[in-house]
Amino acid sequence: MSSTFSIHPSVDNGFKPAAKDFAGGTLVCKCTQDPVKVSIKAQTAHNHACGCTKCWKPKGATFAVIAVVSRDKVSVTQHAEKLAIVDPKATIQRHACKGCGVHMFGRIENTSHAFFGLDFVHTELSAETGWSEPGFAAFVSSIIESGFDPALMGEVRSRLRQLHLEPYDCLSPPLMDALSIQAAKLSGVLKS
Repeated sequence: MSSTFSIHPSVDNGFKPAAKDFAGGTLVCKCTQDPVKVSIKAQTAHNHACGCTKCWKPKGATFAVIAVVSRDKVSVTQHAEKLAIVDPKATIQRHACKGCGVHMFGRIENTSHAFFGLDFVHTELSAETGWSEPGFAAFVSSIIESGFDPALMGEVRSRLRQLHLEPYDCLSPPLMDALSIQAAKLSGVLKS
């Protein structure tokens, strides 16, 4: 781990590979009383470190760690009344606990979006182990927008590579392809 920054507590010292046949778990917010609980009934995919300014990050972390799962596998099981959408105008509707501020899941409501049907979740909020491990780092340059020292960007990218998280200033190539394929279909350039 770097002496000057933490990528994220769940990856700073490496991470365990996904468990075979892992079937999900429960995400719990940080409230000590009446926490929000969200059930995830499947393994996640596309887990990654995210440097964007919209994702929730634990205190001291430079990146969020976030994955996706089919929205039909996500359900709020306790204290849904404590959830509120952080930014109703954002593409990803991030549902956060009004008590502790933790983002419990993000949902895309635009049916034309390439990622419609997927929810974004923070598996670090689960006591269960076996979730998919992070595979890349996205929006790396965006940490500068959060106030990170630009002079340390080389060190950040080097540390991400040491952790086997290839740094991108967008999403990974397969996810960028998915976005472009959907845009091409919507414009009629590419036929289904």
